Amino acid sequence: MIRPISSPFAFRRFAILAVVLATGLLNAGLLYSLRGALRRRSFARSVVRRAHRPLLAILPLVGLMTYWDALPDAPAWVGPADKLTVLLFILALTLTGVTAARDLGTSYLRATEPGAEQGDHRARRIHTQAQLLARIVAFLVAVIGVAAALMTFPGVRQIGASMLASAGVAGIVIGFAARPVLSNLLAGVQIALTQPIRLRDSVVVEGEWGWIEEIRATYVVVRIWDRRRLLLPLQWFIDHPFENWTRTSSNLIGVVSLWVDYRMPMQPLREEVSRLCEASDYWDGDLAILQVVDSTERGVRVRALVTAADGPRTWELRCLVREGLIDYVQREHPGYLPRVRAELSGADEPAGDDGPKVLPRDAHSALTG
Repeated sequence: MIRPISSPFAFRRFAILAVVLATGLLNAGLLYSLRGALRRRSFARSVVRRAHRPLLAILPLVGLMTYWDALPDAPAWVGPADKLTVLLFILALTLTGVTAARDLGTSYLRATEPGAEQGDHRARRIHTQAQLLARIVAFLVAVIGVAAALMTFPGVRQIGASMLASAGVAGIVIGFAARPVLSNLLAGVQIALTQPIRLRDSVVVEGEWGWIEEIRATYVVVRIWDRRRLLLPLQWFIDHPFENWTRTSSNLIGVVSLWVDYRMPMQPLREEVSRLCEASDYWDGDLAILQVVDSTERGVRVRALVTAADGPRTWELRCLVREGLIDYVQREHPGYLPRVRAELSGADEPAGDDGPKVLPRDAHSALTG
């Protein structure tokens, strides 16, 4: 005669399997219905799609924890199983939270992708805030998840309690060790809120000119004009002064200086500056003027002020205008380049004549070589 197998272990094994299957099917059905009900490009739909695997484990793990608590005469192995279930539940929630934080910026910014070429400052401001805050939130969620997992172990709780009770040197050491991380996190929040820098801003830091390429949770990547990368902690931008060429607008004034002789007529030079700017694609049509800003015994310094849409275009326009003015003076007024002037006095000159002496051309040539 065959006797049926009716051991408590076999019954509990089938009960566990039934709980996992039932809650797993219910969880999958809810997620499928939720994805269908949400809008196609919504933030919640993106989270459900990207965190699909950890979300599938939420209800089965809740069902198992409920089952462990409902057992009237739990055997010894139920305690470790319950602790493992709690750890997996915390892991699933942490992964879901981290995924949600990372998707926050992506979902929020699909319609406001920054365009540095068009100078879209509002889009770059939103992009910087969302990206930086999303990374900080993801980091905090991960820290909270790890802390919650560690607190499930009584030994860790006792160690933490004893450390808090003793405080003293251990607390000071931990505080000093965590200070750089905490200061950078706080600096990231401050940068996200006050916006001293944004993505694709044109900046001058540590004597180098470049663009803000990335803003991470603890550091900033600056792409230098010659394709190098300069990495600076977030706290650096709070503690040190730096130049931001696109803080309120990307439009910049470029300066071109040139030394000419006193006899150089200024009006043709002004007309040449206007002509060079109008013929260039870099000029934005805002400003193109010529000013006399300095003079010495050797010549006059003139300054051309020109404007372009952003830093790179301003640099190119400055080089173009400088080259064009030098070419114009050499071609049209070669005798009006800066010269060295001197005075010659002879014994046959009348006494008391202190007026300036104009040198003949051959004497000037002899002096200047």
